[in-house]
Amino acid sequence: MVTDAQSDVNELRSNGQTMRRGQCVARRGSEVVSQVSRCTMNTLLVLAAVLLATPARGQDLSGAKTLSVVPQTEAQLKELIKLFDAGQYDFWREPRDMGMSVDIMATASQVQELTAALERSGLKPQVKVDDVAQMVMRQNSGVYSRGARSLDWEDYHDSYTINRWMAQLASDHPDLCTLETVGKSYEGRPMNLLTVGKGGADKPGIFIDGGIHAREWISPATVTFLVNQLVTNSSAHDDLLSSVNFYFMPVINPDGYDYSFTDDRLWRKTRSEPASPGGCSGADANRNWDFHWMEAGTSNDSCVDNYGGSAPFSEVEMQVVRDQLTRLRNTTKVYLTFHSYGQKWMYPWGYTAALPEDWQDLDRLARDAVGALKAVHGTRYQVGSSTRTIYAASGGSDDWAKGVAGIKYCYTVELRDLGTHYFTLPPSLIIPSGQETFAALKVIANFVKKTYSD
Repeated sequence: MVTDAQSDVNELRSNGQTMRRGQCVARRGSEVVSQVSRCTMNTLLVLAAVLLATPARGQDLSGAKTLSVVPQTEAQLKELIKLFDAGQYDFWREPRDMGMSVDIMATASQVQELTAALERSGLKPQVKVDDVAQMVMRQNSGVYSRGARSLDWEDYHDSYTINRWMAQLASDHPDLCTLETVGKSYEGRPMNLLTVGKGGADKPGIFIDGGIHAREWISPATVTFLVNQLVTNSSAHDDLLSSVNFYFMPVINPDGYDYSFTDDRLWRKTRSEPASPGGCSGADANRNWDFHWMEAGTSNDSCVDNYGGSAPFSEVEMQVVRDQLTRLRNTTKVYLTFHSYGQKWMYPWGYTAALPEDWQDLDRLARDAVGALKAVHGTRYQVGSSTRTIYAASGGSDDWAKGVAGIKYCYTVELRDLGTHYFTLPPSLIIPSGQETFAALKVIANFVKKTYSD
């Protein structure tokens, strides 16, 4: 079934709104679908030429490198934390503890200064990625070389393609899928919720989202793979689909996500305008939730990647997701939010090292899921609370879902890999990632069915 989402998806933008940076205009009328299709094709062809020539317009990555260090003393760890808090560099693996590697991306103009700063602290930087631009271009060439096409899992796709695919899925499977437009992003992109299930609205649910951090492309790709497995192989999963509802929002930061396709491949935040003159665009959407907001692992500097926003839920996209979690809280038993990278299956809390009272329940289910995941391709995931597994970070969606919405089983999943490709996981690894994650989802869904379904 397709609800009011149909017109929004078909038109891409309501009321003839013009996209930023010269993208095509979609207007109401009988020719809107063909207009959008032609616009999309032309836009992608132009983007292909641009992206193959330069990895990003928003950030010059020519000569950029990623340096890795391992703090051995408390003083070295403190210096790295100070460097991280200053917001001058892009930390791809943040400082957590002594003996744990820290990876920092520096532009060509920053490499010498960063190296000197690290060496002054007695650290020994090693070059992990010698040419960030080339790494990004290798992934982009695979994404854009085939031109405009329908959604598949051989490439990464922008939010428009994902929304169009979900609309078609709902149209083709009205007995199984319901698509709703539940809000708009800051720049006017539709935010859609796809419900998959046939047991009725009172059945227990699993809420799954992705793409909260723009540059983590494997997240929406994996979430859409999960959707496809459930819907196109529905007969094999009839028992689950009759007993559990699955709620999917594959891209909850669509403006930032699309911006990482068109302007800056390594963009992380949303795309909202600065709250004050001289500030920078966007906020870290996973530091913007109103539960212990701005307490740990976040910044009040709008030009830093982990900027928590001008206020809790300042980002309209997070308001939209919050409202859906609130609406569905009475039946939702599990919340899954997908990120990359690191291969970790984490539960609250993120704002403190303290554990929830029911942490053993969360840990047990996570380990069962990760066991099934590992059985597919041998991929190993670490399980634990967010703070104890990576670092403290307050204002996250999983903490809010558990602490405010009252959803018992909440997990942040950091997908592949361990740092070989960082945020530029090759498209060839999308399907393996999806296959193993689907095995984990089936474990969780069967648990929900057994524990909560009538």
